[in-house]
Amino acid sequence: MDLRVFTEPQQGATYDTLLRVAKAAEDLHYGAFFRSDHYVHMGSVDGLPGPTDAWITLAGIARETSRIRLGTLMTAGTFRLPGVLAIQVAQVDQMSGGRVELGLGAGWYEAEHTAYGIPFPKEKFGRLEEQLAVVTGLWGTPVGERFTFDGTYYQLKDSPALPKPAQSKVPVLIGGHGARRTPALAARFADEFNIPFAGIADTEQQFGRVRAALRQAGRKDDELVCSNALVVCVGRTDGEVRRRADAIGRDVDELKANGLAGSPAEVVERIARYQAVGSQRMYLQMLDLSDLDHLDLIASEVAPQLD
Repeated sequence: MDLRVFTEPQQGATYDTLLRVAKAAEDLHYGAFFRSDHYVHMGSVDGLPGPTDAWITLAGIARETSRIRLGTLMTAGTFRLPGVLAIQVAQVDQMSGGRVELGLGAGWYEAEHTAYGIPFPKEKFGRLEEQLAVVTGLWGTPVGERFTFDGTYYQLKDSPALPKPAQSKVPVLIGGHGARRTPALAARFADEFNIPFAGIADTEQQFGRVRAALRQAGRKDDELVCSNALVVCVGRTDGEVRRRADAIGRDVDELKANGLAGSPAEVVERIARYQAVGSQRMYLQMLDLSDLDHLDLIASEVAPQLD
């Protein structure tokens, strides 16, 4: 089981805070450092000191780390034109020496679009499909050839399709709970499918849909990684678990029901249940980014017990 750190900076985090977390995650041998892509906080927090841009942040972290993989869950398709996004991600991949992964979603949080003057289209899924075709098409065009795309939402003509990423294939992540269109999109474009904040039964059902779509598309099961994203709250004692839950404004029982919470042994058992229904990778949503001891505890007492 590959454990990855997943942060939500829109809830309140500077670049320096994110860099400290990313460096700690690298030192503790987590598989990757990922972040959300939002410009407005959610819930009762004030969001201070304000948002950081996902790809600018990852560019900086790319130059300050050397091993850990870097990516987004998920880049909002409404924020960037696909041709520009292909350039941005390719450049950050070069800056990292080939450690970037692109999670791309349709975008959903209308309030942040309103707050920063970003258009919020009614039809987002069709746009996402074309964005994926453009980004992967630009990267996959051989050097010296041109890329043209004539879609409903995006048109590119005679693009030089540069720059190229450092990796021969930047992993693309697609996720969600949709029963039909989402699995089909993952089967067409994704290297990884992620289901966020889902219980074990829903995870198993959605993974089954994705695997079926994959086989229908003529791909093999081992061509796609299946993963979960869940909030994490681990402590050596009940008091430590409660303290960490209080720090993020959550109830311990609710976290145990819907996330990864409790003692290291409890969390290992919970992850094993997800693994049994096909999860190969776990994104640990870390909401208190000041608590680096939490990362240390998971790395030392949870990770070694996982297959």
